[in-house]
Amino acid sequence: MKLTYDIKDKPKFGQLIVFAFQQLLAILAATIVVPVIVGHDMSQAAALFGAGVGTIIYLLFTKFRSPVFLGSSFAFLGSMAAAFAGGVSAAKGYAGMIIGAALAGLVYVVIAIVVKVAGVKWVDKLMPKQVIGPTVSIIGLSLAGAAINDLTAGKVMKEVVSQEIVDGAIVDVTSLVSSANVLLCVLCGLITFLVVTICSVYGKKTAKLIPFIIGILAGYAVAAVFTVIGIKTNDTSLQIINFEAFKAITPATIFAVPKFTSLEAIKNGGFSELDGSYIASIAMAYVPVAFVVFAEHIADHKNISSIINKDLLEDPGLHRTLLGDGVGSMVGAFFGGCPNTTYGESIACVAITGNASVATILTTAIMAIAISFFNPFVIFLGSIPNCVMGGVCMALYGFIAVSGLKMIKNVDLDDNRNLFVVSSILIAGIGGLALTFGKITITSIATALILGIIVNLILSKKGKKA
Repeated sequence: MKLTYDIKDKPKFGQLIVFAFQQLLAILAATIVVPVIVGHDMSQAAALFGAGVGTIIYLLFTKFRSPVFLGSSFAFLGSMAAAFAGGVSAAKGYAGMIIGAALAGLVYVVIAIVVKVAGVKWVDKLMPKQVIGPTVSIIGLSLAGAAINDLTAGKVMKEVVSQEIVDGAIVDVTSLVSSANVLLCVLCGLITFLVVTICSVYGKKTAKLIPFIIGILAGYAVAAVFTVIGIKTNDTSLQIINFEAFKAITPATIFAVPKFTSLEAIKNGGFSELDGSYIASIAMAYVPVAFVVFAEHIADHKNISSIINKDLLEDPGLHRTLLGDGVGSMVGAFFGGCPNTTYGESIACVAITGNASVATILTTAIMAIAISFFNPFVIFLGSIPNCVMGGVCMALYGFIAVSGLKMIKNVDLDDNRNLFVVSSILIAGIGGLALTFGKITITSIATALILGIIVNLILSKKGKKA
């Protein structure tokens, strides 16, 4: 595709700040939701800081030649939960997450050394377009449900009590759900989506380069109008944005140091609680997942390579991208607890805006670090309604899915060998074929990719064309 800004291009300072903010918005929701899911009082600000530092590490290893942002990895959710299994203290759990991320990062380092020695041609043979293309597609399609769930929800929550059967007994379970009217949320989300698409397709100059910022502001403004009316009329169904969060801002809390995972572990004696059996269990929870995420690393870099018309596995080289990802993940977890990974949302943002400037990615990383100390901005970003981000994600996740399909447009699908490879990946991925072995879960994306590789190897043996 034709890029407005290539890898080495440097937009003017004012534009650079705006473009970086847009990238930050693209990766924000996923990055800060991981610590929320894990719980144990993990800090969203620290995760944002860790993502920024991890990205800078990645850019350094790749010699500023790869426009990729690293954010909190969903693949390690089970691994992070395992760090707290058995009722261990938060401090010990934090220490376990740091150890686990270090072990997972070492896997990347080892693979990088192998790649440096053996080269990357084996990657193309193992994962050709008919394997990588549908895998990239299901990365986007697997997130479709999350986008639609967000599209129907606001930020103001209410308690809902439901009954569930636990150990044969009926118990009341209290959960929080959006109090806003679903149709109003969908309206705000679709307005966001439509503004993004209109700006991207018909926008001139700046509007075409910042469609997500304009879309989010439009959706936020509409949601704010409904919320103000809801507050004035005491109608919670109209309240989409949670303005109550802003009351936490005081002169004393404007600037605050994030609750870094490492400092919490050290301060509360988490590392002194570690023992051999616990570290072994952490290794079993993290190391296998690192091999799974390696496959997704390949898919993401193949995808961004097709977008910027440059093979990143050759230059700067797969060994460098692996080292950047692995070490960046270690550093990110040291500060925020969450191992980092390459973000499809960031890649989709590059594709939609045509801005592949590495300077933009670097500025985004610096901005993430700076913002993590500035509470008002963290609260503002956190106040963006789910429905508005759902509208943005419809565009981002859809673009990831279509990018994968574009990768197989030149694959001969009249050849049943290719057809069965692509179909096996799509069905396994979209169908959600995840495999669990004890504490280890192979995600549906990784399972689909592995299945596709196996089918491709079996069918690629010489034979007559079906």
